[in-house]
Amino acid sequence: MASVNVVYNALKDLANKDERGFVTPAVFNSFAAVAQTNIFNSIFQELNVAKNLRVRGIDVQRHLSKLKQLEEDLSTFSKTETLSQVNGIFSKPEDLSRVISLRTFGSFVFGQTTSVPVDIIYDEEKLEYVLQSELSVPTDSHPVAFLSDVIEVFPTSVKKLKLRYYKQPEGVDPTTGARTAANPRFGYTTVSGKEIYSASNSVDFELPDHYIPKLVMEIGKMIGINLRDEAVMAYGAQPQG
Repeated sequence: MASVNVVYNALKDLANKDERGFVTPAVFNSFAAVAQTNIFNSIFQELNVAKNLRVRGIDVQRHLSKLKQLEEDLSTFSKTETLSQVNGIFSKPEDLSRVISLRTFGSFVFGQTTSVPVDIIYDEEKLEYVLQSELSVPTDSHPVAFLSDVIEVFPTSVKKLKLRYYKQPEGVDPTTGARTAANPRFGYTTVSGKEIYSASNSVDFELPDHYIPKLVMEIGKMIGINLRDEAVMAYGAQPQG
């Protein structure tokens, strides 16, 4: 995962090199989480472009495929959770960013699952049409879900769901590699008036490390530092100790 220490030092060094101001840890930390979320959201836009290129036969294959790379990056944030109905509704996970799919919670019988996919509806008018139509009325074998701030499933006889979704990007403990709900932050101790990186007080980004240049650019932009693309990419290509 992208090291908060590498991203902070890159931003600080490049800003100082171009005489664009000094970046303090406090300023960096105030923008780190938002910058990661912005880049995470941009991956979905890039994914749509890559899918269009694949359809047109332009995307390269195997390990050089842009589509494959983006799908691998997003797989880091993929989760599955079982939801239970309470008072007719299903509550969304607190870390939900985007829904991938919904299925009823079935069982395996003679090697086959009784789980069925749930059609997802976001438009309330479309939901009313579906519920009133004799041809498309939801059944246990063809249920539908209406997504708003909660999840409503029809028919209401569906009591449990299996939700696959992309979670919101959070952080990684640099000392253990374990994921944490804490936001990315550069932690430090002060020695002779100088901030010295402290892994025990830090939280790394959850984005893969090849997003380091984008993180540097995004945080710099948010702070108001217009870094040159070539300078950031050159810095990112250097071995990081």
